[in-house]
Amino acid sequence: MNCYYNDIYSAERPLYNEFPPMSRSDRAAQFASFAALTGYDDAVRETARYTDSRLELDEDRINELNSRFARLRDIVHERPLISVTYFMPDAKKAGGRYVTKTGEVRIIDSYENMLVFTDTERVPISEIYSLTIKNDITLE
Repeated sequence: MNCYYNDIYSAERPLYNEFPPMSRSDRAAQFASFAALTGYDDAVRETARYTDSRLELDEDRINELNSRFARLRDIVHERPLISVTYFMPDAKKAGGRYVTKTGEVRIIDSYENMLVFTDTERVPISEIYSLTIKNDITLE
């Protein structure tokens, strides 16, 4: 035993009325590890997440899309089955990703410039990269 602390070694722990004793778990929490850079790992992961850049449509593709949209407008009342690839911008950073949706078109909403499918999913017409009308013999 160290001779320097003999006077306090056998002393009782002081008790204060305004400060009740802490539980063991609360005392242990005081000495838990501390993350100085909270959110840093999430920020690194978000920065490393890959996004595509938007492809520019050339004149031939624009003409092809226009003819397919004209055909789609003619047969939209039949609820045709289509497959559409469109660009979905990323909400958190520049770029986005290309998504392919296959389904029956319910309406072409010209007010909001959207294709509305029977499952209520909406695709912005301005973001469409390719459009295929399934089982349409006039475009094959």
